[in-house]
Amino acid sequence: VLKITGQAALLDGNPLLKRSIRNRFPYLDPLNHVQVELLRRHREAAAAAGSDERTRNGIHISINGIAAGLRNSG
Repeated sequence: VLKITGQAALLDGNPLLKRSIRNRFPYLDPLNHVQVELLRRHREAAAAAGSDERTRNGIHISINGIAAGLRNSG
């Protein structure tokens, strides 16, 4: 991507967006970790022929939270 855009780093051409995303990461990283754990639990439950509604709901909430945090940059 950097060769194609001719940039030294991602988003060098849009410093405002770069700063905005960098400022959001401390809030989004924990949500990403929660989402990974919920997906692991969901897959384990599916393999055991079961499904937990709370886990599925948590996955949906984490997806919405990450999408809201990324706003137009995601």
